[in-house]
Amino acid sequence: MNTILCHGATPDLSEQAMAAKLIKDGNIKRSYIGIAGQDTPIHRRIVYHYNLPADRSIMVISTEKNSPAEHAGVQEGDRIISFNSTPVTGIDDLHKKLTETQVGTKTNLRVLRGTEILDLQIVPLEKKKLIPGFAGIQ
Repeated sequence: MNTILCHGATPDLSEQAMAAKLIKDGNIKRSYIGIAGQDTPIHRRIVYHYNLPADRSIMVISTEKNSPAEHAGVQEGDRIISFNSTPVTGIDDLHKKLTETQVGTKTNLRVLRGTEILDLQIVPLEKKKLIPGFAGIQ
């Protein structure tokens, strides 16, 4: 018997519900936006000026060609500060928000570009490779 621990992978599904979905459907859908990034602090003056709820963000290192991020206008150097109107403090935090319910849904992505805040509209797509090597998932 194989055991899979999906701790915190999707906040709207418990581990039991995720296991049941995996058994029933053979996979768990995830969404993606197509960025590479790193967790970074936001300068305290910017946090104070914009009254931001967090002092951490994701700095975009690159965007995939033809990805949702590229289509939304996300640029290298942008700092993602919220997704779907909730603060994002790092890569793990964003990953938890990219659930199957986000697939194909237009969502607000707030970024800090330089010292300016921009609200971009992004439509996450379904991520095809979820658990490499797991039976039935490519």
